[in-house]
Amino acid sequence: MTNQALLCVIATAFSFCVGNGLAQAQTPPGQKPLTAGEFFKNVKILANLPVNEFMTTMGFFSASLGYSCENCHGADTGWENYAADNQANKQTARRMILMMTAINKTYFGGKQVLTCYTCHRGGDQPTITPNLAALYSPPPEEPKDIVQQAKGAPSVNQIFGKYIQALGGPQHLANLTSIAAKGTMLGYGVGAEKQSLEIYAKAPGQRTMIIHSPEGDNVTTLDGPSAWIAGPQIAGPEIPVPVLILTGGDLDGLKLEANLTFPSSISQAFSQWRVGLQTEIDDHQVQVVQGSSPGGAFATLYFDADSGLLIRVMRYTDSFVGRFPTQIDYSDYREVSGIKVPFRWTVVWLDGQQTFELTEVKLNVPIEATRFAKPSLPPPALQ
Repeated sequence: MTNQALLCVIATAFSFCVGNGLAQAQTPPGQKPLTAGEFFKNVKILANLPVNEFMTTMGFFSASLGYSCENCHGADTGWENYAADNQANKQTARRMILMMTAINKTYFGGKQVLTCYTCHRGGDQPTITPNLAALYSPPPEEPKDIVQQAKGAPSVNQIFGKYIQALGGPQHLANLTSIAAKGTMLGYGVGAEKQSLEIYAKAPGQRTMIIHSPEGDNVTTLDGPSAWIAGPQIAGPEIPVPVLILTGGDLDGLKLEANLTFPSSISQAFSQWRVGLQTEIDDHQVQVVQGSSPGGAFATLYFDADSGLLIRVMRYTDSFVGRFPTQIDYSDYREVSGIKVPFRWTVVWLDGQQTFELTEVKLNVPIEATRFAKPSLPPPALQ
């Protein structure tokens, strides 16, 4: 995937110019993240979103309509085409966002009931004719995002206790202070190739993942309270963003993953928990546990009913345009120094999929503080 292909989701519905079109130089980590309106030129809607959330929003539009970047920006022959504000789809997208907002405000008290996906369902045109085959067939199973507490279900503490025991027991996990791992990452798409991977994690909430791509290292870091992505996949020659600060759901997601890296504190991931009805994943009965926080973040955890191991996490982020889902499937648990560790997991989100496989895992090893240090940036300069 080229830098342009990766970053074209930034502008699915909006026009901006790159190079001479930058409105302001980037903000170093630790300061307030730049908004889309500050960083990109000619953003007419959603200008107050941080840049990373703006990019994720473009992925929501793409998933809702089954579109790729080229549907709104023309052929992928250069960023000058993306900057041109001559695509009818861009104008339509702007009108649709205003229409959706007005309907939710007028008829649903401002609640987010109607989204792009409500009508489009992955197609460029909403369907107006009922499907007779679907009408007389069993309805497709679409699990609800919000899990209701089930009567007679085991308690959260029972499920978490079984999980902790399955991993190696509370004593082993309480002594877990750091993890260093190596492996590979395989992206999704034609021509995707495995890339080498390093992971460093330190309790209670620091985690760095380094993907060694042909263009250079792509580093995602959580230092505890803040997170960022640095590397050439973000900082291509066309977009000078050597460090992308993560906020909102992106930050919450990394904090959850760091929490699950040291499972003895799993109950602290959210302030409220509920246990739903059992369901089935890949012919396995699973216990369903959902956590939420007063701020609105929530995630659903699926534990194998027999082994007790965590096999799936679904986390959600509410946004101005809809709810973003991210699914992580864990498998191939192996014992390392008395603790079971998933050696394979697949992450799927609205505009991407990555499969990670570990080849080497070391526990309780020294990890330099520099692994979680914020990168130094060159002096900001207008382009």
